Amino acid sequence: MTNPDLSVALGSRRLRTLDQSSKLKNVLYEIRGAALDEAARLEAAGHTVLKLNTGNPAIFGFEAPYQIVRDMIAAVPTAHGYSESRGILAARRAIVSRYEEIPGFPHVDPENVFLGNGVSELITMTMQALLDEGDEVLIPAPDYPLWTAMTSLSGGTPVHYVCDENNGWNPDLEDIRSRITDRTKAIVIINPNNPTGAVYSRETLEGIADIAREHSLLVLSDEIYDRILFDDAVHIPMATIAPDLLCLTFNGLSKTYRVAGYRSGWMVITGPQKHAQGFLHGINLLASTRLCPNVPAQHAVLAALTGVQTIDQLVAPSGRLHEQRDITWEKLNEIPGVSCVKPQGALYAFPRLDPEVHEIRDDAKLVYDLLVAERILLVQGTGFNWDAPDHLRIVTLPEARVLGEAIERLGNFLSSYKQ
Repeated sequence: MTNPDLSVALGSRRLRTLDQSSKLKNVLYEIRGAALDEAARLEAAGHTVLKLNTGNPAIFGFEAPYQIVRDMIAAVPTAHGYSESRGILAARRAIVSRYEEIPGFPHVDPENVFLGNGVSELITMTMQALLDEGDEVLIPAPDYPLWTAMTSLSGGTPVHYVCDENNGWNPDLEDIRSRITDRTKAIVIINPNNPTGAVYSRETLEGIADIAREHSLLVLSDEIYDRILFDDAVHIPMATIAPDLLCLTFNGLSKTYRVAGYRSGWMVITGPQKHAQGFLHGINLLASTRLCPNVPAQHAVLAALTGVQTIDQLVAPSGRLHEQRDITWEKLNEIPGVSCVKPQGALYAFPRLDPEVHEIRDDAKLVYDLLVAERILLVQGTGFNWDAPDHLRIVTLPEARVLGEAIERLGNFLSSYKQ
């Protein structure tokens, strides 16, 4: 019988109220949150909004590499059927070849490569295959919030370990150790890091590997920005540090190849597998239930990995991405009461607002007020599961001139902003 308290009137009928699932209690995705709704309203009213909330290269004039577009177009007439559930074999072999070029990377069999509709789908599949109610996953803070969201939606409990701003945003190993319990099942590493731009040191990665060995943890390594590196930064794949551990490496085309909308990612499984047959069977089962990844985008993988690597020119000292990283970092540190660790990779900066200068109690309100006043859309630090309202994330994709002007406007806004 329908409970009147759970119903709403609709003419002469009453419909049961449909509330949000309780599984969404700990899920947030402020990259596309409430402030974006207001940005859409402003745009509908004729205003121009500078969207520094999402790492979407396409809206800032980055074109997809020609050979990727060409090969996708050529494949479309025959790409209307399902592929293998793991993905097209030729594309998986191209991914294998990519990792064979990395010294020390463990052997990869094409059967241990899964293609997906973006890394996000593969993260979802992994967490659904892995977690029972109450299982814990160690996730960095600040984090890429999808990891936390998918852990929660899969019945697990996200446990955030601290990354140390005073140590180039490298994870705090002692903090990781302090958060392990008998329910801890896996540890997530995001390197190069979103949102901080950190590139982890070998010492840090070896320390994480030691902890994973000690507690028999699954290693989940998000390396989507592995070729977006600046200055002398060197990315070290986690699988090369821990070949004796089961390690899942996540990567894709969205950032390095500037084709975010193609939704084309992959997951590579390395290390021992006998102890994890049930989990790995679960991944295979979930891959089968989705039938297959986007088939045209799988042809893009083959084209991207066997073509010219155009990212190299963009991250070189004279390249556009390098110049934009520099201007962002320099201009942020010129604002009184703002400091920013220099990003060594990825496409973001994560500046700190000194609480003694900027008394921010609600960083989501700060982001909203900045949007309304200056038509600039950022993301608040708490949207990345950082526990204090004293950071912001800025996307470094616009041209240097645009970034410089936007950060000057941010500084002017902060100089008189009060909560």
